Amino acid sequence: MATATATPPDVEIKYNKCLIDGNWVDAVDGKTFETPNPATGEVLTRLAEGDAKDIDKAVSAARKAFETGKWPKMTATQRGKLMYKLADLIEENREELAKLETLDNGKPYKEALNIDVPLTAACYRYFAGWADKIHGKTIPINGPYFCYTRHEPVGVCGQIIPWNFPMLMQAWKWGPALAAGNTVILKPAEQTPLTALFIGQLALEAGYPAGVANVVPGMGPTAGGALATHMDVDKVAFTGSTEVGHLVMAGAAKSNLKRVSLELGGKSPNIVFADADIDAAVQGAYFALFFNQGQCCCAGSRLFVEESLHDEFTARLVEIAKSRTVGDPFDAATQQGPQVSLEQFDRVMGYIDKGKREGANMLCGGNRVGDRGYFIEPTVFDNVEDEMTIAKEEIFGPVMSVIKFKDIDEVAQRANKTPYGLAAAVWTKDIEKAMRISNSVRAGTVWVNCYDVFDAAAPFGGFKQSGIGRELGEYGLEEYTEVKTVTIKV
Repeated sequence: MATATATPPDVEIKYNKCLIDGNWVDAVDGKTFETPNPATGEVLTRLAEGDAKDIDKAVSAARKAFETGKWPKMTATQRGKLMYKLADLIEENREELAKLETLDNGKPYKEALNIDVPLTAACYRYFAGWADKIHGKTIPINGPYFCYTRHEPVGVCGQIIPWNFPMLMQAWKWGPALAAGNTVILKPAEQTPLTALFIGQLALEAGYPAGVANVVPGMGPTAGGALATHMDVDKVAFTGSTEVGHLVMAGAAKSNLKRVSLELGGKSPNIVFADADIDAAVQGAYFALFFNQGQCCCAGSRLFVEESLHDEFTARLVEIAKSRTVGDPFDAATQQGPQVSLEQFDRVMGYIDKGKREGANMLCGGNRVGDRGYFIEPTVFDNVEDEMTIAKEEIFGPVMSVIKFKDIDEVAQRANKTPYGLAAAVWTKDIEKAMRISNSVRAGTVWVNCYDVFDAAAPFGGFKQSGIGRELGEYGLEEYTEVKTVTIKV
């Protein structure tokens, strides 16, 4: 594993204020906060720290833009053209965006450039294509009436996004909301606000009217809490931890009963049967957990391996994990960068300690890499039991739990032994096994002989405490439209 020696590239941080009503402004109270480089721990810049007063201003601007001015007068086709332009601008600025994402988040630059930016642009293009295809139906009701439905925008939408995929999560929120004709106030994660602000500027350059797309950096309890409880916000969308999702939903209920969609945590089962293609399954299990420093809500963190395959499979997995290059995220050879923050680093290291104390067998990893920044060795635990903390709680880091199972009946039951239900996967050459697991596992997404396959057209979201509603695809659009029934006597 390489030593972490990350050196920031020559990139200018141009936007560090609140974007409200088409203008870059300081926070009302003049407060600021720091955003660090997780590869070094050094401060990158200070940003305006918005709170309830700034959210009030942004909501007022969004309400005005929704009800008057250019936005409500635009045709659906015009809205689509704006979004296509935004996607083009993201691609034109892809290197600068990728550098900002790596500086702020810590993910390898090659992944930010070759995965995050293209998927972000693709998401906007997908929803741009939907803008003029959002329509209702005619309904042949009884009597001399003409009945039809309209799909109308919800209104002013508050959106709170996490720090693991900042650009992409912004696109998942803005794409359907703006395509449907809503206005938005985005609260980016305080750990990673830089690309959200940059894309806010690109939205202005694309031609979005003032007040349609607002970005207010700040803290979760203050700025995020103000969005969730604001009486003039019609809908709030949140992606993050299940714990905070409870608070967002409670805040929405206590205020104006605003609509809520939540994409929350996970503890996803990744099930490998003895008849699987072992080469593909080993690589798939490795990728399912360690991609993005393990900071994925759908990470395959509970790796169930059939007993007869367990020893060979685990040995091969550990061999790959030990060879993983951890270090400078701007080095082309790096496969794993730092965790996003000191807080997250400490959290992950705490789970590693719990795994050891509770009797799991640590096969590799478990240590810090380097003497600065928030780097952790890829860590694999074996002989993990269902009741161990590392098997029950979402770690959100490069820590894998390997769990043996005997047969399909057992693993189907154990896979569902969790309050979460975001994703799952199964590796087998037997289509009957694949279908049985796919049908029995209570999860919003099931991958068969693959993992982390995402497309803007495929809906994503969770069962149980992994969330409410769906993002992406046509189902994602439904979260941002109201259905109105019109009946006319003829």
